[in-house]
Amino acid sequence: MNFENIQIRETKDTDFNDIMEVEKQAFVEDSEAELTAQLLNDKSAKPRISLIAFDGNKAVGHILFTKTTIERNDICPLMHILAPLAVIPEYQKQGIGGKLVREGLKRIKEIGSEIVFVLGHTEYYPKYGFIPNAERLGYSAPNPIPTEVADAWMVQPLTSKVLSNFGKVICADMLNKPEYWQE
Repeated sequence: MNFENIQIRETKDTDFNDIMEVEKQAFVEDSEAELTAQLLNDKSAKPRISLIAFDGNKAVGHILFTKTTIERNDICPLMHILAPLAVIPEYQKQGIGGKLVREGLKRIKEIGSEIVFVLGHTEYYPKYGFIPNAERLGYSAPNPIPTEVADAWMVQPLTSKVLSNFGKVICADMLNKPEYWQE
């Protein structure tokens, strides 16, 4: 695999089967693929950014950013959450995930998103500007996160504006379920 040959683009409806295959290969259980399918059809997730990575004609990675809001806040800026990020096993640890993250952050910023969240690995996401323990900064997760993994709930400002509009983050309907908030 030549990293330079990896092409990333926005997904189309015709990419659905490729997206599902990437999600199923990247994760042990089908729950991530099922969640991704639900989020792609969830009207409350819009505006969303869905990107797919190809090595030639082979789909090797996928990333999804869906809309979030702050509970009981009518003047909330446009915000997103990164979930999920998937790279098929034989392409992992080769920079494809990072390439997807960087391109996704660029694209959500272009559509006006001001803040992005992620629940993920604390050794990985800070490399891309995420700040661990978003709760400490005033952004509580949609569902409780155990104290011992509080740093996994992360935030990244995408503008130079001071972070404000603090409160409980509300995700797309399909992602707001408690089972998706275990790290």
